[in-house]
Amino acid sequence: MKNAVSEFRSMMRTVPPILVALSIMAIVGMNLLANKSINTGVEWLALDCGILFSWLCFLSFDILTQCYGPGASTVFSFLVLGLNLFMSLMFFIASRIPGVWGESFVEGSEEVINGALNNTFGGTWFIILGSSVAFAVSAVVNNYVNAGIGKLVAKKGGFGAFALRSYVSTFVGQFVDNMVFALLVSRVFFGWTMLQCTTCALTGAILELVFEIVFSPFGFRVALRIRRRNEEAGAA
Repeated sequence: MKNAVSEFRSMMRTVPPILVALSIMAIVGMNLLANKSINTGVEWLALDCGILFSWLCFLSFDILTQCYGPGASTVFSFLVLGLNLFMSLMFFIASRIPGVWGESFVEGSEEVINGALNNTFGGTWFIILGSSVAFAVSAVVNNYVNAGIGKLVAKKGGFGAFALRSYVSTFVGQFVDNMVFALLVSRVFFGWTMLQCTTCALTGAILELVFEIVFSPFGFRVALRIRRRNEEAGAA
């Protein structure tokens, strides 16, 4: 653990601030947008709009793992999770402050809409808890699977090595994320069957992998830039 913290401190001195900002934005965004379900037209396929951001978290972790190691990336993921919980607390406090949302000014429905918006931003304790546990577990799995595959390929290989590590770790990590959340929340509080939990976790992981594939060239370029900067700093 001490080595991971030391690696994390070293990483934070050189990691691009925009990557840190995007990671924080992604986890806050995906948890907020998870409140809106997607009408897929298929009864057994359950997805939410959080998928628009979730891939970005895992792409960031893949970049950091390949540039700084799984320990530093895992400590970073816990930091991001802590900041998300802080934002959730701020949203909860805002939802309890007396006042009216701008979108609630619909004649005859002000109270209902205002209450719905407060509940959306305020969150539900078991959903926040479940998503936090799922994120923490999946981040560890993603980072160490990525590092494990890295031992089998060239550490500083080309795009193919980066893609192999990222695609496999993202699919496994996203499946774990979706499955843990489904078991802790959807099955316990909403009565989902194991088939529904597994199907949701699998299909969600496949779709999130598609995002990873589309944006992996961008991630590879960022990783190359970080490596070059670290090499230049080491040579100086």
